[in-house]
Amino acid sequence: MNLVKVTIAAALAAAVSLPLATVAQAQDTEKCYGVVKAGKNDCQTATSSCAGTSKKDAQKDAWVSVPKGTCAKIVGGITMAAK
Repeated sequence: MNLVKVTIAAALAAAVSLPLATVAQAQDTEKCYGVVKAGKNDCQTATSSCAGTSKKDAQKDAWVSVPKGTCAKIVGGITMAAK
């Protein structure tokens, strides 16, 4: 019976801590547009339906998640999608 309680407690602790880690990670990153190799984007673009489907290198609406402050150090990197 103790093993069941410990297992349930561990599962609950893991379930609660995962979203907190994800939120903390999201706050430490930013979207960097215009620097992604073709097929390596993190999310959909105006011309691609999902991650990994950008059509060309340095596509202006394709982005990759980078640590905050990094995008400004990359040639061609911008933090807002080009129209």
